[in-house]
Amino acid sequence: MVNKVKSIWRNPVHIVAFGFGSGTAPKAPGTAGTLLAMVIYLLLPPIPPMIYGLLLIFFFVIGIWICGKTAEDLGVHDHGGIVWDEFVGYWLTMFMAPQGWVWALIGFGLFRLLDIVKPWPISWADKQLKGGTGIMLDDVLAGIMAALCIQAIVILMP
Repeated sequence: MVNKVKSIWRNPVHIVAFGFGSGTAPKAPGTAGTLLAMVIYLLLPPIPPMIYGLLLIFFFVIGIWICGKTAEDLGVHDHGGIVWDEFVGYWLTMFMAPQGWVWALIGFGLFRLLDIVKPWPISWADKQLKGGTGIMLDDVLAGIMAALCIQAIVILMP
C-alpha cells in the first residue's frame, strides 16, 4: 500500500484526488483535506452564486471521474487519502453562506460532523453506491445538509 500512496505523486489525477497532498496526512486525512478546502475558500474573492453553483457542478462531475479513477488505480474503493470529495462537500457547505472566517469555521465543523456521523441518507449513499459516484455522493449529501444547517442558523439568528 505504501508504494501505491507514493505513486500518487506521479499522476496529476491522483494529486487532485489526494487534495494536492492533504490526503497523505498520517491521521485524519479527511479533516486535513477539508482544512485545505477551507483555506482555499477563504483565499478566493467572493464569487457570484450562479458561477459558484456552476463550479460546484463541474467539480462534482469531474470528481466522480477523478475519485473513481484513483480508487481503481490504487485498488481500494474509497481510500482514506482520496479527499477531493471533502473539498467539494465543504465548498458545497459554503454555498450561499455568509462571508467571513467565523462562518467558514462553522461550515467546517458542521461538514466534518455530518461526514463522520453519516446520518441517513449519507450513510445509505456511503454503503450502497460504488465507484466515483459513491465516493463523491456521501460528501455532497453531507455538504447539502451542512449548508441547510448554516441557512437555518442565519434565519434563526436575532
